[in-house]
Amino acid sequence: MPPLAIILIAFILLLVVYVGLGLKIVRQFEAGLVERFGKYRETLDPGLQLIVPFIDRIRRVDMREIVVDVPPQEVITKDNVVVTVDAVVYYQATDPVKLVYNVQNFVLAATKLAQTNLRNVVGDLDLDDALTSRETINAQLRTILDEATDVWGTRVVRVEIQRIDPPADVTDAMHRQMKAERERRAAVTEAEGLKRSEILKAEGIKQSRILEAEGQAEAIRQVAEAERFQKETVAEGEGRAIERVFGAIHTGDPSPDLIAIRYLETLQGIADGKATKIFMPVEMSGILSSIGAISEVFHGSGTDGAHTPQR
Repeated sequence: MPPLAIILIAFILLLVVYVGLGLKIVRQFEAGLVERFGKYRETLDPGLQLIVPFIDRIRRVDMREIVVDVPPQEVITKDNVVVTVDAVVYYQATDPVKLVYNVQNFVLAATKLAQTNLRNVVGDLDLDDALTSRETINAQLRTILDEATDVWGTRVVRVEIQRIDPPADVTDAMHRQMKAERERRAAVTEAEGLKRSEILKAEGIKQSRILEAEGQAEAIRQVAEAERFQKETVAEGEGRAIERVFGAIHTGDPSPDLIAIRYLETLQGIADGKATKIFMPVEMSGILSSIGAISEVFHGSGTDGAHTPQR
């Protein structure tokens, strides 16, 4: 084989190797920073990229969220209680150039920054507020860390407080306080239930008595109505009877003798009662004269009967 052919083949092989060394693949979640002789030149997008071998150098930056676990640390609250706080911070790269060239070790820097600001935020709260205001602490930390890490080309996605542990004696005191509070609420709830029960019972008795009184009043009204109707009926009957008797008397044209006899029968009925006194009408002259005439008639009848046998 001629030397020229060998040189050409070698040159082609070297060219292929050189081009192969310059071909770089940037993955979807990465950004490629091209440095030429140590100086930043450009940022490569995901996909197949070509650089100049031995001259350009590519640095890959992960653009996914970064989870930074803040180690547990002791924090003194505003009311001088030492608590252990543990948190997790989620970062995401927004500018790969700043992330690479503005901070040496982003994870270490973000961890220390989170620890410092966590102590500041929790230290401004009382123990009760710190235990019940985790969302507030998360929001404050996120705002502070997001502003501080903006120069590093990242943003804080969210901050989560994993746990806040008070000392054992404080925890026991809190448990006793919670138990006492629950017992107090139970007693108040029971008292409210008894009060409500007594009120309902009293209202029921009141309503029952009202209904009973209304029923009695209605019964009395109905009885009074019935008695009134009965009296009216009796009075109406007696009136009709008197009218009929009076009419019969006028129609029969009774004699004074008959009237006197009926009067005597009436007096006999009055005398049969238990009364000790009998009041006689004032107008007695006509009646007594009728009685005298009747007596004379009876005496005359008796005399005639006495002398008749002698004849």
